[in-house]
Amino acid sequence: MVQRLTLKQLRAVAAIAEAGTISGAAARIGLTPPALLQQMKLLEETLRVPLLERRAGLAVPTEAGREVLAAAAQIEGILGDCVEAITALRNNESGQVAVAVISTAKYFAPAALAAFQRAHPNIELRLQVANRRDTIAALEKYEVDFALMGRPPQDFPVMAAAIGEHPHVIIAPWDHPFAGVPRIPLSALQNETFLSREKGSGTRLLEEKLFAEAGVKPKAAVELGSNETIKQAVIAGMGVALLSAHTIAAEYASHRLAILDVVGTPIVRQWFVVKRQEKRLLPAAQSLWDHFVREGHRFLPDIKLDAHAPAAPPVSS
Repeated sequence: MVQRLTLKQLRAVAAIAEAGTISGAAARIGLTPPALLQQMKLLEETLRVPLLERRAGLAVPTEAGREVLAAAAQIEGILGDCVEAITALRNNESGQVAVAVISTAKYFAPAALAAFQRAHPNIELRLQVANRRDTIAALEKYEVDFALMGRPPQDFPVMAAAIGEHPHVIIAPWDHPFAGVPRIPLSALQNETFLSREKGSGTRLLEEKLFAEAGVKPKAAVELGSNETIKQAVIAGMGVALLSAHTIAAEYASHRLAILDVVGTPIVRQWFVVKRQEKRLLPAAQSLWDHFVREGHRFLPDIKLDAHAPAAPPVSS
């Protein structure tokens, strides 16, 4: 029975009840009196009860009619809310956006997201920070609208837009013997212990490519699970590491880490926003995507790759 009810029928009953006459109701909703009566008749036949009765020349709702009118008013309210919500979505005033951020990007992505949220306070952001493998999986499974990462995946079709340069450098303790030495050949570091990210990470892939192209194999390697752990291990003197320059800006500025001027570095890649090619972004998500493409570069850490700076004593932490 419910499937046979239509909004046009409900509006016909409401118009007659409000106007009190067929002619008045027909003029109100832009139908001819016969068409209005037809809608009324179809609704009463479906419900099998009279909805209006004549009193003093006016159409008055029956008890069943009052139930229908209450339902019609509720439906109109819901539809009005829906239109308002869609208008807000279309104007980028509200909505939800799910973004995956590769862990290396957590050093600047929150600032970019905070700036966006200040301009769009009614848009709800859901942020997922993960390694490269889990970020790609979230994209592939449509768990997020788009991702912020260094190298777009190759396993499925994607659309990517560059937002700024992403340099990778070799870091060492501030008082390392090679700190400040110009143009160090990579082979000079082969007796160093290299502290590396997990296999499959973007940084690890760059490191392996750098060594392979130079024909150099480090004496020892230690695998650590996060950039923060690697930074602290380098500061403590456990070894050296290839890391994104954007992850070590604070430690470099405070003279806790040195950037070595190694031949072949910095390795400059790009930061990208990436989505599945067939993924259709709703207005709120499209607005955030455009924000990253247009403004993302402004939030990248401004680190001066001045490997020849004179050594200074470490700042106590």
